Amino acid sequence: MNHVRLTLDAGGREAEIHPMFDLIVNAPYVDRATAMHWNFSGDELGIMHYVEGDREPFEAAIAEIPEVLDYELTPAGPNDFYVYIRDATNEAVRELFELVDHGPVVAIPPIEYAADGTVSYSAFGPAADIQAVVERIPDPIDVTVTEVGGMERVPGVLDSLLSDRQREALDAAFTLGYYEIPRTASHEDVADAIGCAPSTAAEHLRKAESTLLRSFLGD
Repeated sequence: MNHVRLTLDAGGREAEIHPMFDLIVNAPYVDRATAMHWNFSGDELGIMHYVEGDREPFEAAIAEIPEVLDYELTPAGPNDFYVYIRDATNEAVRELFELVDHGPVVAIPPIEYAADGTVSYSAFGPAADIQAVVERIPDPIDVTVTEVGGMERVPGVLDSLLSDRQREALDAAFTLGYYEIPRTASHEDVADAIGCAPSTAAEHLRKAESTLLRSFLGD
């Protein structure tokens, strides 16, 4: 089993996939966007986005897209908002989301839209099935595998591998300057912060560091 990070790039041809894809990636009033959750039924796609950008031109634009069947926007701040969009799909979108939602490969939210026009998401499953997904990504999208690891590299899993006390020790050590160069805190300082013996604080840090390093090195 593998966890991979896939980066998709349509090279400026996003409108050939879907007009909403083109808007999210290329509109000058969208600074950053994340697809948080989605539900694909074949002919329709319901998707919840978090968007950083200018809400008024965004709403005006999606109101003019025939493929947008319904939408709702909720402000999150002065320059960010949540938007639910129900889209009519086309052949390209159906082909893409069938790869994401069907079969043994699990797509792991969120889908992240970068400033350079690329789109990235994580997937987990058998290596052969992930390779089959990569090979079937439809034109004009190019796909690059930017990260490979095991389950511990899946977003959210690494946190679960650390105990509460290990996480507490790491947080205290980082805040106090234990990892600064030069160090401005010691095991004793961390122990005082979390209420334990220095030897216990050192053990928490060693175990947490070992877990993090194994994950980073893919071992």
